[in-house]
Amino acid sequence: MSPQQNNTSQDLSCPICCELFRDPVVLTCSHSFCKVCLENWWEGKPLKTCPVCKRRSSKDNPPTNLALKNLMETFTEEKGQTAPAAEQTSPSPQQPECSLHSEKLRLFCLDHQELICLVCRDSRTHKDHRFSPIEEAASDLREQLRRNIKPLQDKLKVLDESRAQFDEAAAHISLQTKQTQTQIRAEFEKLHQFLRDEEESRMKALREEEEQKIQNMKDKMAALSKDMEALSKTISETEEQLRAADASFLLQYKTAEERLQRCPLVEEPQIKQSDLIDQAKHLGNLGFNIWMNMRKLVQFFPVVLDPNTAAPDLILSEDLTSVRKGRQKVPKNSGRNKNFVDGSETFVSGTHSWEVEVGGKDWLVGVSGRVQRGANTEVGGWLIHFTDVRVKLDSDTKTLTFTDLDTNTVLHTVTDSFTEIVPCLITSGSPLKISPKSITVTV
Repeated sequence: MSPQQNNTSQDLSCPICCELFRDPVVLTCSHSFCKVCLENWWEGKPLKTCPVCKRRSSKDNPPTNLALKNLMETFTEEKGQTAPAAEQTSPSPQQPECSLHSEKLRLFCLDHQELICLVCRDSRTHKDHRFSPIEEAASDLREQLRRNIKPLQDKLKVLDESRAQFDEAAAHISLQTKQTQTQIRAEFEKLHQFLRDEEESRMKALREEEEQKIQNMKDKMAALSKDMEALSKTISETEEQLRAADASFLLQYKTAEERLQRCPLVEEPQIKQSDLIDQAKHLGNLGFNIWMNMRKLVQFFPVVLDPNTAAPDLILSEDLTSVRKGRQKVPKNSGRNKNFVDGSETFVSGTHSWEVEVGGKDWLVGVSGRVQRGANTEVGGWLIHFTDVRVKLDSDTKTLTFTDLDTNTVLHTVTDSFTEIVPCLITSGSPLKISPKSITVTV
């Protein structure tokens, strides 16, 4: 074969099998491969990346490279050969020789973890060492490398699942933002033109929080993608080494092992409650904060519910003051309860009271919080099942009181070493609603 034909043959060779292309396909990064080679390369891998440049493929089934396919047909016709699919695999690479004795490297020293020749075996350097045939050593070390790579593969799967959760959280943040914008606009519409400046101020704060938290999600996803890319690269390089010939594999084994040791198993990221839009901050007592000149149009609620803590089977009203049974899709963030919803504020001092309107059965009203018992801090809940009820907390006297609204009769009183208290509501069917308080002004 002439030098020109040899170069042409190399140009028309698949980077994976190093043979002439068979049914070539092209990736979005412009690299081409045999269709079967690429499918085998991708088999079992969570990410479909280019074997050459490692860029992620946008298509699981890349299209045929028609130009290259036609070129292959022309090339094989000129050479007078049969179709490339009938070609045999290339011969095994020549076995390397010892740099000291110019002998074939036929053994693997288990003590020095290196390939040696028969002369090296009998030298003082390897006296009393243990040796193994190349095939056996390669088989054993391949298995060891497979075991060592398994935690990285498992972690990559976990990170991929985490990234999907971050994607869902980002979509939920956008949904929260849209819902909050709608409610804010509806509230401000009642207050007419002189409240437009206040509305814009609050909308700006919401937009800034959205940008910040969307960016935070993007940063986390970027960091996650970076970790995944690093793991994918390590896995890809290691898997490529595992496919190498025995002698080549053993020559590079130490490098591969050190590469795995340097690749840490990154901690699985989690979505925090603070990562989501703080709707309670934007919507809670919204009217109360701007009511001085429009107090007849607004109401004040002593307790506002936090949607980021609501159980998936609870739905809150738009003003965050009532809750009913119903299914919703929400992120699995920290702070989200299994069967109830918390108030948006934690009380640690002062006197607070709120009234809850209830109906039907299967509900509980009360608080959850922490108490100090000696040197220990305990977490618990204090709940009551009754008709319309008033809950009053006096942090100074450490007293929690439940009162019947119809008769103004005290139903139950709890005295304990409260350190912090959060209002909470539980319902299995009946809706619950926080009642607004009367507003008075003293100048």
